[in-house]
Amino acid sequence: MTRRLFLALFASVPVAGALAQPAVLVEEAWTRAAGQGATGAGYMTLRSGAGDRLLGATSPLAQRVELHTHLRDGDVMRMRPVESVEVQPGTAVTLRPGGLHLMLYGLARPLSPGEQVPITLRFERAGEVPAQLHVQAAGARGPGGHGRH
Repeated sequence: MTRRLFLALFASVPVAGALAQPAVLVEEAWTRAAGQGATGAGYMTLRSGAGDRLLGATSPLAQRVELHTHLRDGDVMRMRPVESVEVQPGTAVTLRPGGLHLMLYGLARPLSPGEQVPITLRFERAGEVPAQLHVQAAGARGPGGHGRH
C-alpha cells in the first residue's frame, strides 16, 4: 500500500471522540403540566455544529406533535404552524413561550410536575434524536434548571 493511499484511508476514519458527539444537542427541554386530552407545548434549545433543520417530532404521550410559532397580527399574537426550524451552524435556536415551540395535541395522560415526557425530534441530517421534556408547574416560564439531554 502506498503512503498516499494509507494517509487517505486513515484520514477518512472518524476519530473515536467525534463519534460520541451528537449531530444535534438538545438542551433544557421542558413542558408545562397539563391534563389528559389537553394540548401541551414543548420548549428547548437546539445546537448543531454543522447546522440542521428540525422537520417534526413525535411522542408516545401525544396523538400528534406540530412545530409552531407566534406571529404578531396587529395587536394580537397568533399561533401558526411552521414546516421546519433552521438550526444554523454553531448557533443556538431556542423554542420558547411566545416564539417557536412544539405543540403536543391529545395528551394520553395528565402531565405532572417532576415527570418527563419522551419525545423524538426528527432532523433533516441528524435523523431521529430522542429527548425528554421535563414537566414544570402549569404557570412555569422556564425549564427550572434542567441541563442537557
